[in-house]
Amino acid sequence: MSTTANELPLIGDYSAAETPLSGAKIGIVTFPGTLDDGDAARAVRLAGGEPVSLWHADTDAARSLAGVDAVVIPGGFSYGDYLRAGAIARFAPIMEAIINAAGGDTGDGSKVALPVLGICNGFQILTESHLLPGSMIKNDHLRFIARDQPLRVENINTAWTSGFAQDQEITVVLKNQDGQYVADTNTLDELEGEGRVVFRYIGWNPNGSRNDIAGITNGAGNIVGLMPHPEHAVEAGFGPDSAAGLRTGTDGLTVFTSVLSAVAQTSGGAL
Repeated sequence: MSTTANELPLIGDYSAAETPLSGAKIGIVTFPGTLDDGDAARAVRLAGGEPVSLWHADTDAARSLAGVDAVVIPGGFSYGDYLRAGAIARFAPIMEAIINAAGGDTGDGSKVALPVLGICNGFQILTESHLLPGSMIKNDHLRFIARDQPLRVENINTAWTSGFAQDQEITVVLKNQDGQYVADTNTLDELEGEGRVVFRYIGWNPNGSRNDIAGITNGAGNIVGLMPHPEHAVEAGFGPDSAAGLRTGTDGLTVFTSVLSAVAQTSGGAL
């Protein structure tokens, strides 16, 4: 399969594009029911990276992760959310490799923790995998919601947010039904006390998430989960624009350029 810089298949081998790339390979995981893998791959490409398709049941990819430098678990309804959102995907073969690599065990003797981003259903999968604390339940209004969502960036010391300014306010797309983040009081206190809340809803809490939490990170800062969709705000004219011209619709692109910078720093710039 061959694509141009302006074309990208919704499914398939994203890495086959005939265009100069930075050399950083970002894996995009597809489960049955994943919807936003193509959008995530395009976001990676627009940021300057090379998206690489990872299939949930590919045991070869599960062993090696195809040599990727970071992984995005995109949104959708993995396995139809038949048990609960993300619960079945947690046991997919690819997740064992992601869990190990995110903890620094890549299987090749290196101890560099793999950057992992979970978006929407991907965030749910990260909590079900215990890579991030807490859980997701249905929105407090019990309805699906889709809107342009303002956020505040509260932690810029992660692999996925280093390109933002502290407390920067951004707008990306939100679309979810099981988007209410919940955790016990001790966990919430720990997240707040350690500065591990990465994104927070501002203006209005769209789903009842505790403490207005929209995204969190692990202690090491290599794993980030967020409910809104930065991959839908990466191109001017297609993201959440404003009539006054205060937003360009590309606020989400910094999530993906941030991880490319993190990968470059880890590898000493030799991508």
